[in-house]
Amino acid sequence: MIVLGEKQELVVVQKVDFGVYLAEEMQEHPEEKVLLPGKQVPEGTQEGDTLSVFIYRDSQDRLIATVHEPLIEKGQTAILEVVDTARVGAFLDWGLEKDLLLPFREQTMPVQKGDRCLVALYEDKSHRLCATMKVYHYLKTDSPYKAGDTVQGRVYEISRNFGVFVAVDDIYSALIPKEEAQGSYKVNEVLEMRVSRVKGDGKLDVSARKQKPLQLEEDAQKILAVMENSRGELPLDDKSDPAQIKARLGISKAAFKRAVGHLMKEGKISQEPGKIFIKKEDAAGDE
Repeated sequence: MIVLGEKQELVVVQKVDFGVYLAEEMQEHPEEKVLLPGKQVPEGTQEGDTLSVFIYRDSQDRLIATVHEPLIEKGQTAILEVVDTARVGAFLDWGLEKDLLLPFREQTMPVQKGDRCLVALYEDKSHRLCATMKVYHYLKTDSPYKAGDTVQGRVYEISRNFGVFVAVDDIYSALIPKEEAQGSYKVNEVLEMRVSRVKGDGKLDVSARKQKPLQLEEDAQKILAVMENSRGELPLDDKSDPAQIKARLGISKAAFKRAVGHLMKEGKISQEPGKIFIKKEDAAGDE
């Protein structure tokens, strides 16, 4: 069977003026055959020879073979560049003569010419190859990483219910859980993260926050900086609403309480009902 979107080993069954026809095996009248255009036929090719080719569709939607290597195959993910946009969507360079369509409905954010985006290759209902930015079901779950490892990943989807979906190394499935997804994120952003858990199904939970001692110090410095820009105080304390803390500082309530406790222990701030403030001697020392 000749399979669309994959590389295959096919046999030359017929030579014609405009190329050669390929099939699964040498037969006089094969049920399925596909054309390899003449300009791509290796010199000296004869009937009965086996060639490694990729199968896709030409501009007239006919199956066609190529000896060129595509940048992506069906079911895989890859970073591809947008070379043009049109009413139907965007067109991507995937290493072949005919550009690859990324339909509007398969975009998780608007893309423009020159953008590079993570996509998967699939076959649509009309049996044409298309790209999608909805890559969740195409990512692998057999990563070599373990808890504590530092990894790099690309944001491909943001969910209010679950968190931030990330493709580690652009191929492995990972999630920054909702409770860990502090701050702002955007699709196609590349992050350095820490693996917090490898789940039973092989998917990764990751955190864009540093390990606790380092993150604690960073959060503490952030609170001090905001206070210094607010006349040395903030209308927040350990009873403040979590949403209010996140809106003001971009961190969780738990992280806020840890950082405030750290700063108080160091004698840098004080706390009163409803607010925290920089100690006067520290404020004076900074002038």
